[in-house]
Amino acid sequence: MSNELEYMSRRVAAGKLNRRDFLGRAAALGVAATFANSLLASAAKAEGPVKGGILRAGMQGGAATDSLDPASWSSQVPYFFGRQWGEQLVQISPEGEPKPALAEEWGASDDAKTWTFKIRKGVQFHNGQEMTPADVVATIERHSDEKAKSGALGLMGGIASVKANGQDVVFELKEANADLPFLLDDYHLMIQPNGGKDKPDAGIGTGPYKVTVNEAGVRLGGEKFANYWRDDRGFADQIEIIVINDATARTSALQGGQVDIINRVEPKIVNLIKRVPGVVIRNVAGRGHYVFIAHCNTAPFDNNDLRLALKYALDREEMLDKILMGYGSLGNDTPINKAYPLFTEMEQRKFDPDKAAFHYKKSGHSGPVLLRTSDVAFPGAVDAAQLYQQSAAKAGITLDVKREPGDGYWSEVWNKQPFSASYWGGRPTQDQMYSTAYYSKADWNDTRFFREDFDKMLFQARSELDPAKRKAIYADMGQIVRDEGGVITPMFNDFIDATSAKVGGWVDDGNQEMMGGYALSKCWLNA
Repeated sequence: MSNELEYMSRRVAAGKLNRRDFLGRAAALGVAATFANSLLASAAKAEGPVKGGILRAGMQGGAATDSLDPASWSSQVPYFFGRQWGEQLVQISPEGEPKPALAEEWGASDDAKTWTFKIRKGVQFHNGQEMTPADVVATIERHSDEKAKSGALGLMGGIASVKANGQDVVFELKEANADLPFLLDDYHLMIQPNGGKDKPDAGIGTGPYKVTVNEAGVRLGGEKFANYWRDDRGFADQIEIIVINDATARTSALQGGQVDIINRVEPKIVNLIKRVPGVVIRNVAGRGHYVFIAHCNTAPFDNNDLRLALKYALDREEMLDKILMGYGSLGNDTPINKAYPLFTEMEQRKFDPDKAAFHYKKSGHSGPVLLRTSDVAFPGAVDAAQLYQQSAAKAGITLDVKREPGDGYWSEVWNKQPFSASYWGGRPTQDQMYSTAYYSKADWNDTRFFREDFDKMLFQARSELDPAKRKAIYADMGQIVRDEGGVITPMFNDFIDATSAKVGGWVDDGNQEMMGGYALSKCWLNA
């Protein structure tokens, strides 16, 4: 048994076997997950990184409107590229724990209202300038300014002040918040010279790669930063991201060797790709979820009976089976699932044409409802919208499905049109998820869910240090979103990426796709 598992662990380390299959075989042999994971870690360490060359990714989620300004990032390509050239104070580990990045250490007062972060010395920006606590303060100030239109604005609302004190940065919070280190991992909060106030889209950060190519919606590239402060990141000499929004073209590029890594593998073709020599599927469960979002302040969606009708008119089980092919779990019209430590189970909403028809009639609305979708909204989003159309028809609800082009979807449809398909990658904590997308003043409140009572509960949970009491508040918040919000959540998705078998260093990370966004700077190419 030991020889078999050691052999299999070496195949995983070499990228020739899926980690999930390895753990499944280990379980079948009666081996504890802890021991199996230690074998994987040893195998990866024995394999060792290979330096040099060019590591390429083919990605969905890029558009001509993309910017290098971290405040504006809303889709995969700018976010992923940003993880390579920029860094935050804190980085969330694959195990979901906050780890030091540009902050060496941190601590809080007993009431969790004053937080002190010790800023790392000797870190250079790509322009040769040394990063200072003043740059950190300026970054937080910019993302707290409504004029910056930052996706992190909702997270910044709890900060009363931020100041530099020698090599420390001190945060004074309006209310206690035990989750502040998690919030500071938000990918918008890349530390920039003077916080990006001078030129936010300059693409100058402290990451392992400096920007050399910026062709928005086409191609992005970087070269290894010679003065990077760590020696365990950035193994390739150069990195490149090629925007390939078409799923078939993206898969072909991987098979043909034009790229080494791709994101957003459609579940319906996973089994086919598994049979392709030299290609490895990398999938991991997490907090990501596919959604249909309705603006609660826009007719006809400002009527909760209509929103309930649309929720009951969705056949989640059919969608999970036909769209995710088992690579995910059922959604329940909230953004929270069991991946969150303070999750509370609620009664699962099911497809119910009679209830849907009842609420639809009660809403007083008549005529079709327009739903916008696109291939880039999430893998299988067009097919999902058509399934939704069919199930809604059984309740007497006419959904008109409009397929939008991928280029411009995130700038012209999402967060602008009143009913559309979308996705969320999830956030490390419930507070961060709710603060980003459900707090009334959040720039990314894409369902226009404006509730003063909900906001008060959010602040109350944030300052509650007793886990049991905090969990109870989150349970009530989840019930409100489920029953009165504008998010319709059919399913939580696995992140499904694929790589060449030559790619080494891959680690499953449920925080986000592509190894939590770090695949290009943490992986390498074996000979």
